[in-house]
Amino acid sequence: DVHTRRRTQDATMPPRRAGRGGGRTGRRGRGGAQDSPAPAPRPAPVAAPVEDDDMYQEPYKQIIRPHNQLTNLSETELKEEHTRVLTANDPNKANNITKYNYKDRCYKLDPEGAGDHLKIHFSLDGCVLHKDSQDAKEQEAYEAQKKEFEEEERKKAAQQAAEAGEDDMEAETQESGKNQFNYSERAAQTFNNPLRERGVATKPPPVVGFSATVSQWDIYDSYMNDYSNQMAEQEILKNAEKKKGAGGGQREATFDEPTQATAKGSKDDMVHSVKMSAALKILERMANQNAEDEIFQDFKYWEDASDQFREGEGSLLPLWRFQTDRTKRKQVTALGWNPKYPDLFAVGYGSYDFMRQGSGMICCYSLKNTNHPEYIFSTESGVMCINFHPNHSSLLAVGCYDGTVMVYDVRNKMNRPIYMSSIKTGKHTDPVWQVFWQEEDLAKELNFFSISSDGRVANWIMSKNELKMEPVMQLKLVSTVKDDPEETSLSGLAGGCCFDFNRVSEHLFIVGTEEGKIHKCSKAYSGQYLETYIGHHMAVYTIRWNPFHPRVFISCSADWTVKLWDHNVAHPIMSFDLGNAVGDVAWSPYSSTIFAAVTSDGKVHVFDLAENKHEPLCEQKVVKRAKLTHVNFNQVEPIIIVGDDRGGVNSLKLSPNLRKVHEPYDEEGVMIEHDPVQLQIDKMDRLLAAADTKPAAS
Repeated sequence: DVHTRRRTQDATMPPRRAGRGGGRTGRRGRGGAQDSPAPAPRPAPVAAPVEDDDMYQEPYKQIIRPHNQLTNLSETELKEEHTRVLTANDPNKANNITKYNYKDRCYKLDPEGAGDHLKIHFSLDGCVLHKDSQDAKEQEAYEAQKKEFEEEERKKAAQQAAEAGEDDMEAETQESGKNQFNYSERAAQTFNNPLRERGVATKPPPVVGFSATVSQWDIYDSYMNDYSNQMAEQEILKNAEKKKGAGGGQREATFDEPTQATAKGSKDDMVHSVKMSAALKILERMANQNAEDEIFQDFKYWEDASDQFREGEGSLLPLWRFQTDRTKRKQVTALGWNPKYPDLFAVGYGSYDFMRQGSGMICCYSLKNTNHPEYIFSTESGVMCINFHPNHSSLLAVGCYDGTVMVYDVRNKMNRPIYMSSIKTGKHTDPVWQVFWQEEDLAKELNFFSISSDGRVANWIMSKNELKMEPVMQLKLVSTVKDDPEETSLSGLAGGCCFDFNRVSEHLFIVGTEEGKIHKCSKAYSGQYLETYIGHHMAVYTIRWNPFHPRVFISCSADWTVKLWDHNVAHPIMSFDLGNAVGDVAWSPYSSTIFAAVTSDGKVHVFDLAENKHEPLCEQKVVKRAKLTHVNFNQVEPIIIVGDDRGGVNSLKLSPNLRKVHEPYDEEGVMIEHDPVQLQIDKMDRLLAAADTKPAAS
């Protein structure tokens, strides 16, 4: 094929004379050829002066043939037309794709699809409805109804305006004649609130006129009078402190009553008064309970429903963790619930590490305010044991690492004990591991017992102005002779670690020693042991009488075991290996067969011997990277508290399976009347009867 190119040139030329043509046309090429070839164009003549009327004539068009256009084409070739067809095929689309046909067992050409050559450059979903469709009819009906409603509203407004005397209401409601498609109203009229004024007339305060002539002597007398009043107040406080030091019957009467001097001194100052302090404490507790409402709801009402489907298993629900910044580097060495207020408990802080001894601390926490302790007391030496008085709930006996014993009154805001042992009145030479309040003697003097590593059990009597020490017993070291098992030799003193007094026989108490032996002792026989129980191989950390059965006690030791004893039998009735050193063990206050123990791997083990005599019902890890040191049951609520060696105390709620009382029921499901204490004693008796009382073969 021969391709031709055409160039068209438009030129604005001056008008020619009337006898000449408007222009010549040459040959256009093959597609648009004329009947005869056109001669070559001649040069345009020089334009004559143009008049003003000829300036507005339309320009003419002159077609010029390019110099490289073919001129040797015949008439037939010039008349021949070449058609070009535009197709929508995609040149990048492959048209010879071959696929294997498994049905015909041969390769076949893949036919092109309907949309293979389709390319969508722009797509827009419209909202146009067909006028005959149902949707369009519904839309027209809605618009007509809306228009009628607006017309009725406009007529009502015009009628109301006419009744009110406004004539130009009709003009305001006329539609605007502005272009609705290209108009933007930017002005706005805001609603102005009406101004209001309020005035209050108050009653003026009374005005009293005063005038006086003041000399230097008047000023001096005023200062001296004020100074004498201050000295008199200080003298009253000193006398009140001296009266505090008085013991005996006078002190007993003041244990349960706040001091009058404190009440009198705080009566004048309203901000620092007792009533203001009580009000602020209530507000603080309310704010804390609102902030931790979910935990308080769980503590009071939540019960683990899964206990119904897992007989013989239980769980512990973590509630709060009690800790302060001042006790983070100390260890929890003692726990004790208050006998009068079931929400209050005391925590003793010290250290069991001989190389890291420092000051101690006592914090009294309440479940009503879990963020901050109610009372804080500091001691020079680490606190090792604490015990609340069963009758005078504000008295707290404390034993320290340096052998000192103290008595605090938790209501006293001064950070010092009301009684403290000294070298003059008597003192232990080694750490005091446990203290225990006793019944008042004939003289009505309060007293408590203590045990120490120096091998002595002492009785401390709170006399008038000092703490008197009376030795009760020296723990002599017992070593068994191999040649003659019946003969024993006494040499040295054994280090006492723990002790406990029988609830029924007040004179009877048991002592655990560092050598692993347990001795049954009596207050009446201070020179010898009533019985020695051999079963542990390392130090006995805790020993507890059963709160219901008078013959049963339990012990835990660093040899990883917890042992159950009958004080009439020289060997343990049951033994439980917990896999780690057992720091503490405690009986539950509601069942004679339930006890809890804590180990150095951070686990709490809860046993119910009436349900399972071999495995714990619950073995749960409470803390990470910390050792549990102590555990204690609440006397009213179903919770326990456990302390660790990082200064924290965790409170845990027992699930229903861990606090069963096993009350008797008849065949119809009605509870049989019974004595709760005797029920627990009978339950323990059945357990002892079923246990093997023969000693294990060595």
